[in-house]
Amino acid sequence: MSILFFIFLDMKKIIFTLLFLLAPVFAAGQLSFSKEVYSFGKMLQGETRHIILEGKNSGESPVELETAMTQGVGGKNFKFPKKIFPGKSFKIEFDISSEYAEGLVTHTVILVTKEGKTFTATLEGEVEPELLFSEKLLDAGYYAPGEKREWEFYVWKPDGKSKPELKLAKEFASEFNAKFTPVFLNIEKIDEIKEGGKVPGLKVKLSTKGISKENSLPGQKSLRRIVTFESKGNKNAKPEILIIGYWK
Repeated sequence: MSILFFIFLDMKKIIFTLLFLLAPVFAAGQLSFSKEVYSFGKMLQGETRHIILEGKNSGESPVELETAMTQGVGGKNFKFPKKIFPGKSFKIEFDISSEYAEGLVTHTVILVTKEGKTFTATLEGEVEPELLFSEKLLDAGYYAPGEKREWEFYVWKPDGKSKPELKLAKEFASEFNAKFTPVFLNIEKIDEIKEGGKVPGLKVKLSTKGISKENSLPGQKSLRRIVTFESKGNKNAKPEILIIGYWK
């Protein structure tokens, strides 16, 4: 027999083996969303919006879902089918909350099957802040647990006319004090907010009672603490600032 005959037999074996190995892949369930990116448009901070994502099982086997979630804060009240048969469409419904969000927001929506496989979609939009802050990032420098620090910054409403109302969220009262003084602000230069203008605002004096190291990971050198406030005019809006530093 010729060498070509044996080469032909070997090629048939290789092709058969590949088809055998790949068969489960082609036969598996495959969820595909109707859009690559979904948009919730614009909403005010504190608003909750109901979201519906649609898709189809384009594979050859049923897909059984274990759970659905969003990567990031805000997704809740998920409703999804437990089993999606080949060729059938599906809907994923949930609520997206913007109480902690501001500006451009992107969420990854994740579907997890009982086999541990994941399918994802992107949800994006814009959240108009309830309040504007002259500073959102505060530096504690080198910090020893329990030390005192104090920062000042200004807060005002986006419309430049309404009076802002703000308070420190109660869960931060053990580590921080906040004093709020009504002022009128000049906001012509966003990087140089100062008193003496016509925009009603608040001067916020935030001071530490002593930041604890309890929630830090063992050996962690960097300090990172998110502090949440609450708007009295919109109880669902919870603007945040970030304190950073380095543990002594």
